Amino acid sequence: MARSTDPVQALVVVDMQATFVTGANPVPGADRLLDRTSALLAAARAAGVLVVHLQNDGAPGTEDETGTDGWRLHFPVAESELLLHKTVDDGFEENPLAECLKEAGVRGLAVCGVMSEMCVGATARTALELGFRVVLPHDAHGTYDIPAAEGISEAVPAAMVSRVAEWALGDEVEVVAGAADVRFEK
Repeated sequence: MARSTDPVQALVVVDMQATFVTGANPVPGADRLLDRTSALLAAARAAGVLVVHLQNDGAPGTEDETGTDGWRLHFPVAESELLLHKTVDDGFEENPLAECLKEAGVRGLAVCGVMSEMCVGATARTALELGFRVVLPHDAHGTYDIPAAEGISEAVPAAMVSRVAEWALGDEVEVVAGAADVRFEK
């Protein structure tokens, strides 16, 4: 893992919704994830950079069904921050995220949240494709274990799923060991 040396101009917080981090079945390591995301938010806010919260509007009957307790964001959105709703994994799809970042002069962004291999990965991948520099702090994204599949594989622990999700983003993403390695600057 690399240590980021150049600051980024934005923080994108992906789907930090109650069901995933404080609900009856939070992602493994949810306390660590909450702590690291809180630290990233504090640093981004102190630097005065753009903070974007993505919130998945789950379908009826899902854990993150729109309007339910599980759907609510864990971290309050400050008045100066953006809240974008989505119904797909990629935070850029069907959303003005790219325009918001470009309008704010963002060249690089940090991404954190859940799920590593789904919404975090999809959002980071599109950011890279659009030419943004992407920093992904290893300790600030998480997911669930993948259950065993008979005849295919044993269970895959969440930590391994998250690491594979980082690896799958290729060599353009900057994976840093921790949230403390991310620097923000306008």
